[in-house]
Amino acid sequence: MSLRLAEEFLTVPVDTIDRCVADVRACAEHLGIEPTAQVVERIAREHLLAIVNSAPPPRSAR
Repeated sequence: MSLRLAEEFLTVPVDTIDRCVADVRACAEHLGIEPTAQVVERIAREHLLAIVNSAPPPRSAR
């Protein structure tokens, strides 16, 4: 799963993706949700999208 997400999110470090997947799995279990591969991947993808979309824009040359 982490490899699939790493191929999709090339700008996010692999250790960040691994940690995100582990965190999502732990949160799902804590909330009493069965952490199936589909659920974990879907939620992790949303978290990673938030990370990518919240990055500041590159500085322009002055």
